[in-house]
Amino acid sequence: MISQHITVALEVNGRVSEVSAMADTPLLLVLRNDLELNGPKYGCGLGECGACTVIIDGVAARSCVFPLSGAAGRKILTLEGLGTRQAPHPVQQAFIDEQAAQCGYCLNGMIMATKALLDRNPNPSETEVRNELSGNLCRCGTHLEILRAVLRAARLMTVD
Repeated sequence: MISQHITVALEVNGRVSEVSAMADTPLLLVLRNDLELNGPKYGCGLGECGACTVIIDGVAARSCVFPLSGAAGRKILTLEGLGTRQAPHPVQQAFIDEQAAQCGYCLNGMIMATKALLDRNPNPSETEVRNELSGNLCRCGTHLEILRAVLRAARLMTVD
């Protein structure tokens, strides 16, 4: 089947932008190349590592395998839509506080998956966190710091 060229209005981080590309273009490429949002990373291109994770209609999704045609009319949240340097989102602050980064490549996916988890389960157990993040790969081995960051974020978000 041959993909066709489409133009869609994407709502990303509360802002609507019109983009044109082939219907099967991965959302990741549109976010990075057309909208200049560099939070989502290209990791594997297969939806297996989690570096490209964004939140679509409240659910964590792998943008490297999510076609542009499926994104029209949906609310997309990227890392850039969470917080700022001056006022980080509680999840971002928890990752900073726990020093849950080495190279930082996986952080986009870890943070976005954490946000989606805590939005639907504000008080997850350690086992639930491990299960939720099991598909997000950290090549540097900061899994323990990431786990602590997620549990800290849960506490920070229940205080707010």
